[in-house]
Amino acid sequence: MSIVYNESAKSFKLTAKDTSYVIGIFDDDQFVCHLYYGDKLPDEDVNYLYGPVYQMRPSVLNRERARVMDWVPFEYPTQGIGDYREHCLEVETLDGHHTCDLHYVSHKIYAGKPALPDMPATFDNGDVCTTLELVCEDRTLQLEITLIYTTFETLDVITRTVRVKNNADRPIYLKRVLSASLDFDHQNLETLTLHGGWARECNPTRLPVVPGKLVTGNARGETSAQDSPLLALMDPGTDDDHGEVFAMNFVYSGNFYGCAEGHQFGGTRAVMGINPQNFTWKLIPGDSFTAPEVVMVHSNEGLGKMTRTFHDLYRNHLIRGKYKDRKRPILINNWEATYFDFNTEKLLDIAREAAKNGIEMLVMDDGWFGTRNNDDRGLGDWWVNEEKLPGGLKYLVDEVNKLGLKFGIWIEPEMVNANSDLFRAHPDWAIQTPGRPLSEFREQLVLDWSRKEVRDYVYDMIHKVLSSANIEYVKWDMNRTMTELGSAGLPADQQQELCHRYVLGVYDIMNRLTTDFPNILLENCSSGGSRFDAGMLYYSPQIWTSDDSDAIERLGIQYGTSLCYPLSTMGAHISAVPNHQTGRITPFETRGYVALSGTFGYELDVTKIPEEDRAMIPKQVAMYHKYNDLVREGDLYRMGSVYTHPEYDSWMVVAKDKSEALVTYIQVRAKPGFVGSVRKLKLKGLDPQTMYRDEETGVVASGTAWMSGGYWIENMSGDYVGKLIHLIKA
Repeated sequence: MSIVYNESAKSFKLTAKDTSYVIGIFDDDQFVCHLYYGDKLPDEDVNYLYGPVYQMRPSVLNRERARVMDWVPFEYPTQGIGDYREHCLEVETLDGHHTCDLHYVSHKIYAGKPALPDMPATFDNGDVCTTLELVCEDRTLQLEITLIYTTFETLDVITRTVRVKNNADRPIYLKRVLSASLDFDHQNLETLTLHGGWARECNPTRLPVVPGKLVTGNARGETSAQDSPLLALMDPGTDDDHGEVFAMNFVYSGNFYGCAEGHQFGGTRAVMGINPQNFTWKLIPGDSFTAPEVVMVHSNEGLGKMTRTFHDLYRNHLIRGKYKDRKRPILINNWEATYFDFNTEKLLDIAREAAKNGIEMLVMDDGWFGTRNNDDRGLGDWWVNEEKLPGGLKYLVDEVNKLGLKFGIWIEPEMVNANSDLFRAHPDWAIQTPGRPLSEFREQLVLDWSRKEVRDYVYDMIHKVLSSANIEYVKWDMNRTMTELGSAGLPADQQQELCHRYVLGVYDIMNRLTTDFPNILLENCSSGGSRFDAGMLYYSPQIWTSDDSDAIERLGIQYGTSLCYPLSTMGAHISAVPNHQTGRITPFETRGYVALSGTFGYELDVTKIPEEDRAMIPKQVAMYHKYNDLVREGDLYRMGSVYTHPEYDSWMVVAKDKSEALVTYIQVRAKPGFVGSVRKLKLKGLDPQTMYRDEETGVVASGTAWMSGGYWIENMSGDYVGKLIHLIKA
């Protein structure tokens, strides 16, 4: 078993591949303490890890308890007992008190990994996981808290969640239930978080840990483009290949909170979970509340190993369904081609030209339903506009299928326009605070998906549409954040449950959709990447990475996203130029290279692009089919980044068996002269002893030569140009 309890030391040692994590129980008060997290320990007896914690004798605690509590490395810190650092659990009793004091009661260790009720979570495949359930209680409150840890034996991964049960005879209010806490005995650390905004998601930000708090999080009702739920602590100067990294990623699609706090004793505490802002949960007698899962990844080989661990975990233990291990169809989406101005014949024109060039699916975006001819009306009225689509949806889909193409459709089921039949019939179904104006965003409001009757009504309409024709792909969008929080379906003392109940409602409908239509490829989207999170990947194997489709902008966006999420999950398309977001003009070939490191598709009017670009599409289609298995399944290594080398970007994907590798190089800015126009890349991830042949030049060299001697990129003229290098086992 990869989790062992040492009775004499009163400690638990959790082992995940090359990582150990140690929890201790302090003898007298049964405090649950964090003792170690790092490289794998061979020791059976880890008693020495207690250090000063072990010296806390009853006589000291009796006279200095409040002082001692402020430096104990609690495994799951609580509010009100003298620990003034970041805490994970805060309650409020009916009497208005907030103190909570946890003590160890019992534990159980078992093979496998439990599912979470009504929420996504990673899962085991066979016998690769072991789980510890560590039960604590606050005897005064009769509150039972179960800390749940799962180790992955083949990955440096430990997952964490918490279950809180009310065993008293009256309700208690949970004010904060975070999922994980980590204590470090020093502050010589840097944090890595991902920040941005619409069309500029997932920009890596590195800051040193200092006394005080570094916070990442949001309270917008969704994951958000502004902050992504990744918090990593690492050695100063950590790069892709060197340095120790401790990363936490939240498997959740709503408000989140991550914090790294440097405290007065020279240590650091990091926490992650549901954002306490706009959160209170009424826990009635006998009921339990389960927090979403936090995935913890440890790397002793820099950010690169962290990335590859996350990728392996999510590809094999989170993504599900028909397309989990399957090549995705190359699609063309009509949004940037037509916006709302389309009809059946226009879509068929695009489909005919797409089919000639090897594209495999037509996706009809916003504007096909209700009175939806612009973005101020129609959301919520999910029936086909037959004035725009004569003959209805089935006629269009059948005609597209006759051309040899699959058909996909865009929906935004969580939103509603005030100018819609749905809102006019049910104005109370929108999230709102009574007596206050409803703030519109993109001229839309958010439906209250905490209410089952609202979800059922909308899903019934969507189900009828998806059942009416051979629809094989759904793009699920969500284009606004939440304001004026309030639900007509919740009592006053449960209003702050709305945000979490909303996310559970989204999961409910996504679960229904993927169960009722198991062959549909579901792609999530939220104004681009505002809902790019591990929770969504449980339901959809791909997510639209950003509304910014400019290839050069995408270098940074896709770099930041790929720190945590696999290339196979990143929606990436070739769009027209001048680009609709930036106005930049980049070569069609370069746009293809960048989209290749994602799901690969087109976002343009194929009937209007230059002939030389159109002629390149069959070559790009062939490129996708040649390399996608490698890109989707291989290990990612980075040789450059626009954040560290603004003149170029380069990355490579290496097959799991080391038999081949694909290197992508993008020259962002050309420089004059021989020195400025050539560059040597030291490749990574190859087998040192294997001989590899460069498919283009025929040069054969060992993995050691390519990695230590490097690969010379010959002179490339101009900005925004690129190339692929394919190395195959000789």
